[in-house]
Amino acid sequence: MLNKAVFLDRDGTLNFDTGYIGDADKVELFPDVGKSLAELKNIYHFKLIVISNQSGIARGLITKEQVEQVNDAINEKLKKFDVQIDAFFYCPYHPDFNNPELCKCRKPEIGMITEAVNKFNIDLSKSYFVGDSEVDILAAKNAGLKSILVKTGKGDLSFSILQNDNNFPSFVAENFTEASKLIINDSTGV
Repeated sequence: MLNKAVFLDRDGTLNFDTGYIGDADKVELFPDVGKSLAELKNIYHFKLIVISNQSGIARGLITKEQVEQVNDAINEKLKKFDVQIDAFFYCPYHPDFNNPELCKCRKPEIGMITEAVNKFNIDLSKSYFVGDSEVDILAAKNAGLKSILVKTGKGDLSFSILQNDNNFPSFVAENFTEASKLIINDSTGV
């Protein structure tokens, strides 16, 4: 059986983006994220999969271990909402520091999405991508996913860039709660 998923950007979408987050103790989820993720997963049975560019690793600003500690901290904070992210996929590369071949995992490329689809048997036609940047929206389009731009993080600036490029997301949401409601309404036809 195929699964449906909500692909999620991490920094600026689930948690406050303080720039190359390396300290797990400083992770702060947006107030509405835990409850909304729990509803998407526990009631509507979406897999929750983070797809994140982490070029801070290539830049020497953070380590893979720190990225994974931040990911673990997110799931730890989500425990009180009775929900967990099913998987975290991240690309540690950046074209300024790495061979272009290595960078094929970077959004807006779909390498991480494809890996998740294969691992979790995901039906892209019933899945969504929520993010705060233009690369999230472009990755969603490249993978054939419905996209939701949240205006948290870099969302307002990203919307302007997308608008200038005449490249619009499927939906725009003020915050994660609104994004979650859009997914539920769209997926159930309500």
